[in-house]
Amino acid sequence: MIRVGFLGAGLIATYHSKSLRRCGETITWTGVYDPDGQRAEAFAQASGASVCGSEDEVLDTCDAVYVCTWTSEHRRLVEAAASRGLAVFSEKPLAPTLSDARAMAECVANAGVVNQVGLVLRRSPAFTMLREITHDPKAGRIMSVVFRDDQYIPTQGAYGSTWRGDVARAGAGTLLEHSIHDIDLLEWVIGPIASVTARAASFHEIAGIEDVAVATVGFTSGAIGSLVSVWHDILARPSLRRVEVFCERTWAAVEGDWFGPVTWTQADGTHGKLEGDDLLDAARQVSGEVPNADGAFIRAARTGEAAFPDFAVAVRAHEVADAMYRSAAADGAPIRT
Repeated sequence: MIRVGFLGAGLIATYHSKSLRRCGETITWTGVYDPDGQRAEAFAQASGASVCGSEDEVLDTCDAVYVCTWTSEHRRLVEAAASRGLAVFSEKPLAPTLSDARAMAECVANAGVVNQVGLVLRRSPAFTMLREITHDPKAGRIMSVVFRDDQYIPTQGAYGSTWRGDVARAGAGTLLEHSIHDIDLLEWVIGPIASVTARAASFHEIAGIEDVAVATVGFTSGAIGSLVSVWHDILARPSLRRVEVFCERTWAAVEGDWFGPVTWTQADGTHGKLEGDDLLDAARQVSGEVPNADGAFIRAARTGEAAFPDFAVAVRAHEVADAMYRSAAADGAPIRT
């Protein structure tokens, strides 16, 4: 049995806790700590965890820990967990800066601890199938990708993450805090990114927090793509993605980031569509597993095998994000990654 602790008890911690109940592993919730006592109490009542009076109390009573705090706290808490030899799951992004992200990856590697990052869309059935369809030799070479990601600014609504409006705690805005997922997916689905140009804006006028970012991406394969990331005030639109990939002989698209639908058209006129349970079944045949990132983390913690995606994978996404920010600061100058 793996004893699991939580540092942070907000929306994302609750998501992971619920996912753990469905993961098929034998676990027990030990402690939870959050500076907001009411939030910690609510999490404890729902999960069965004990409310702890400090971070150390959580770390001293678990085998694996989830770091679900605001971003600026990730490095400190990951280092504390690694020093105890604990398996550690850190939410994305790893850190506010590329240098901190690299330091975190080095820390867990040197400690030899199981580590996983919350880039959960690596296990998305929709993106698993998009990758499978577009990498089929019948599709030909990938030519272009159009990636749009939008949600209402998470300082409000169900997210209620007021810290995301504080650059000292968040590090930046939509590109880092939300579209770190998208950058990771662009490399996983399409291929390595060679260069970027980017621009950013802040319509909400929160210092250091961009709410629009647009990047043009050049891949080492020769493909070209675009990423549009937006935080708006349309509360009826929570977190939505639309991705279109054009290959020489196949067009494919994803609406939504987990259960699709995924649709495609081939040069011979063949059309296809997958969604819901059909999409899940098809993705299982491709990946060979049920897409539960939390179950994968617990299995790795139990067996000592490497978890995936790990901190090293996340560092690469941070490198590309850093290049995009540098390009935006230089008025859209091209930056090699």
